[in-house]
Amino acid sequence: MKITIKRYCKHRTPLPSVDVTYDLPLEEPTLLEALTYIKTEIDSTLTFGSGCRSEVCGSCAVKVNGKEQLSCGYKVQDADEIEALSYIEIIKDLVVDADQSFMALIKTRAFLDNKSNKTQSKENEKFIEKQSDCILCNSCFSSCPVLEVNKNFLGPFALTRVYRYVSDERNNDAKEKIDLIQKDGIWDCTLCGECTTACPQGIDPKMDIMQLRSKSGVYGYMDPNFASGGFDGGLSF
Repeated sequence: MKITIKRYCKHRTPLPSVDVTYDLPLEEPTLLEALTYIKTEIDSTLTFGSGCRSEVCGSCAVKVNGKEQLSCGYKVQDADEIEALSYIEIIKDLVVDADQSFMALIKTRAFLDNKSNKTQSKENEKFIEKQSDCILCNSCFSSCPVLEVNKNFLGPFALTRVYRYVSDERNNDAKEKIDLIQKDGIWDCTLCGECTTACPQGIDPKMDIMQLRSKSGVYGYMDPNFASGGFDGGLSF
């Protein structure tokens, strides 16, 4: 079995990025097992992320044949091509610097920072249960075509987290959170659904963003393409 890894190091000359093919004497390994074998038996300089090994922490996410996968859960196939996630600065090989995407959580205040004394009902807890399952693996971020043209786009998982918290009945600042996602946020999404396909947890950021658009309407916001009298089918629904 052979796999090819796009290895990257900004200090490597003359080319920082090179494709390296490895021959693996393994039977049906997970990608994480394959990467571990390469590092321990073939090339100790290979760099990749891992953590729980149980598809929970999200730290091992990479792209396989152009699609986002968790290394600890993906079964390697012959001739697979492995590379780091897209639209995130690569630190080395398959490890990326996720600060940009995580900063979006701070920008949007995607957490319960203004909590009421109200007790959350079982019904409300169930309603936002799926969005609470996000493991911050950045797979949806990597799959989003908007980030190719707008690096300031907040990204799918940040918007999904906002939806989770504006829908939490204990939250006291829904409007403030809605205010923060108007620019480089919900209206920039093309609703292509790539984020939904990429999510290993079965979360549907596309639907969450559509719900946030509806909630924005309640607070007087509307699609700026319509507000300006123009229409761009790629940015509207």
